[in-house]
Amino acid sequence: MSSDTDLIKLYSQRILALAASIPLTKRLDHPDATVKRRSPLCGSTVTVDIAMKDGRIAAFGQDVKACALGQASASVVGAHILGRTRAEVEAARDALRAMLKEGGPVPAAPFDGLEVLLPARDYKNRHASIMLALEATAEAMAQAEAAQTA
Repeated sequence: MSSDTDLIKLYSQRILALAASIPLTKRLDHPDATVKRRSPLCGSTVTVDIAMKDGRIAAFGQDVKACALGQASASVVGAHILGRTRAEVEAARDALRAMLKEGGPVPAAPFDGLEVLLPARDYKNRHASIMLALEATAEAMAQAEAAQTA
């Protein structure tokens, strides 16, 4: 069982500040794609809307109903998602997963702010919630690109 000190470290002031200030929370009226992802373990959900232009995210909206860790992750993603390509988003998603599950390095800039979630490595039951924003965004980008080429 985790000690109170471990939980205090996990829910640091920085994580709580990110969770309290999630950017781009207005849903898009006419997105190119919308994806809702849910963590079955905790019930956290993230819904993202994206609009693409020239292979990059031109507009982004998200609805985040998650724990503070999932909210902090969505906050970092929202702060840096505009202008990103699918390859960049997928690389960040894969790096975040490796950071949490395999002790890998922090995702590269501009998503290096996800390092705030390093203390969550030891809390496997929180990993799915932390991954939601990047997973939903990567899936939405794949859907939007498929629709544009259809």
